Amino acid sequence: MIRIPQVRVVDEEGNQLGVMPTPRALEMAQERGLDLVEVAPMASPPVTKFLDFGQYKYELTKREKENKRRQRAVTFKEVRLTPKIGQGDFDTKVHRAVEFLEEGDRIKVTVRFRGRELTHPELGRTLLAKFTDRIKEHGVAERGPLLEGKSMHITVASLHKPKAQEAGGQGRPATAQPAPAAANGTPAPAASGPTNEPDRVNGQPTAAARTDGPPQGEPSQPAPEPATTKE
Repeated sequence: MIRIPQVRVVDEEGNQLGVMPTPRALEMAQERGLDLVEVAPMASPPVTKFLDFGQYKYELTKREKENKRRQRAVTFKEVRLTPKIGQGDFDTKVHRAVEFLEEGDRIKVTVRFRGRELTHPELGRTLLAKFTDRIKEHGVAERGPLLEGKSMHITVASLHKPKAQEAGGQGRPATAQPAPAAANGTPAPAASGPTNEPDRVNGQPTAAARTDGPPQGEPSQPAPEPATTKE
């Protein structure tokens, strides 16, 4: 129910009809068999449009579902460092952070202090500055280092677009299968359709295939005569 005395009206084709009393706008909508729907209630005066309210709600819900389906939630990952971290471990942490950022995730880089290390917070700032310099092509720090308790951290936003999740098994290229090898080691030609070749096992005709005659392409040989012994 629209309680505002005057509204700005847009018809079903998007044409501006100007500002008019709300009862008059409702009457015009009813004459067209449509509803008067507020599309910009915060405007002054509010903007209304002639619409089929049921169809409008359906399309709005459908659009919201489609946006949620396409949207990938950006996750928050954490990378932990220590002031005395070795160069090898530091490089590993940088590599891992780059992987997160390439996926479109935000990361939290934390330096944890132990014992008297907390009396030297500049070590944490220097380490975080070095870390952000190594990943600057993939992410940017949202603000300066923040010291909380026994740890100092920064948050880094990715410069990459989030990657859409792929359905399991879809989108992978088909892997070509090697052609089976013949008995003499020469690759057999790929079959383009059904053939009359006899079945083979390990490159040799099966027993069932041999009962039908010699393999295709080989000349028929007469059966050898049994050997005789001359006295």
